[in-house]
Amino acid sequence: MSRRPSGISGSRRPSVLDAPASVSRRQSGTSSRRPSIDPSRLVPMDRTSHIPGTDDFNVVFVGAGNIMFGSDEGPWNHSFRFEHKLGPRLKVVALIDPAIDRATAVLQKKCETFVRSAYENTRVYKTLDDFVRNMTKKEMPRAVIVGSPPMFRGTLQPGRDIEMQILKHFPGVALFIEKPAATGPASEIPEAFAVAKKINETGTIHSVGYMLRYLKAVQMMKQIIEENNLTVMATIARYACAYEAIAKPDWWDKSKSAGPIVEQGTHFCDLSRYFGGEVDMSTVNAHSLEWDENAGHLSKMQVDETAIPPENRIPRVTAATWKYDSGAVGSFTHLVALQGHNYSCELEVYADGYQLKLVNPYVQPVLYIRRPGSDLEEMHTFPDDDPFFSEISVLIDNIEDIEEDPDAAQILSTFEDACKTYELTWAIRLSAERNRQLKKEQEKAAAAAAASA
Repeated sequence: MSRRPSGISGSRRPSVLDAPASVSRRQSGTSSRRPSIDPSRLVPMDRTSHIPGTDDFNVVFVGAGNIMFGSDEGPWNHSFRFEHKLGPRLKVVALIDPAIDRATAVLQKKCETFVRSAYENTRVYKTLDDFVRNMTKKEMPRAVIVGSPPMFRGTLQPGRDIEMQILKHFPGVALFIEKPAATGPASEIPEAFAVAKKINETGTIHSVGYMLRYLKAVQMMKQIIEENNLTVMATIARYACAYEAIAKPDWWDKSKSAGPIVEQGTHFCDLSRYFGGEVDMSTVNAHSLEWDENAGHLSKMQVDETAIPPENRIPRVTAATWKYDSGAVGSFTHLVALQGHNYSCELEVYADGYQLKLVNPYVQPVLYIRRPGSDLEEMHTFPDDDPFFSEISVLIDNIEDIEEDPDAAQILSTFEDACKTYELTWAIRLSAERNRQLKKEQEKAAAAAAASA
């Protein structure tokens, strides 16, 4: 029996919330429709059972860093979620990372825990090619999890084309790819879309790590929009990071991290698209507060910014607006402004009679709902919700479920969709840089005119 592709278009299975085709197109319009999951099906990790079965579930991990194995910086830890989803069936046949010592160290720690059986036979390789050359038939993976830095993937260029290499060596094997799609220069965006096209053409089951789509709060918002046949009018997103806790020099260097909109703000640009639909890129307009402006001075930076070339230093604030193809309006403001450790993040979605406000989605999501007929806001909390586990759980359910199951949850983010979010983040950054350059040219012209007067 053939596996079904996971793409949004021609999806493997209908959403449990999808409306019949006869429903009025007023329902957010085809341009803003996104797959969704019944929130009641998003079960906390500690209340789920391992998938039954006695056969091993072979996995290859690409990347031995914090995304894959966790750190004190946040809740990212894909290996932990795979262990809980698959239980003793999980067998990590290979860990691929050029930093052999680091990879070996994290495996040693795993082998000292109750999940030893998943890692005791794991082999470490510098490259995927090394694994392919040495792989036995028994080690053929069922899924490859890509958590390597985005500057090393998402293109067609040797050494930065891990997705294409996986498709070549492991046709039909499922993929999980971290976000964003890439962080190369904007000129490489077409290459990311070419990778997406190849993934779609092969029908490969795949998922991209925009985990906020899997929040119960987010799916409750989708449910309200769909059940009430609403058209989204506007999305308003704000992301204020706690810069004092960001001590990685590369994060402050646009030439290495691609800047805060592309690298950090990507989740909120993605959520905005998830509700608003496709963006008319020609309408994106952004302005920034830069490091060399009076209001851009930061007093608690933990890095020496003077070591970064001035042209590569990141903006302190970026504010953008755009139009969706549906006619709705979107806006996003990213701020490098807070101290301490906690971020301040919110997303508001408006429709006729409704305000849906998502607060603090990364830590303890709270959803405020204002409905027609009342000026009061309902408040909903979601204790123990783990979108990281939900996205992994849905991926594995899709891999395991060869038989058609109309109630199975579908993957919410494909590589093609992730490329569109990546394109939006670059459009915002480039617009802000153009407007900054225009302002400089205007100031220079004004100074020259004053001097000659």
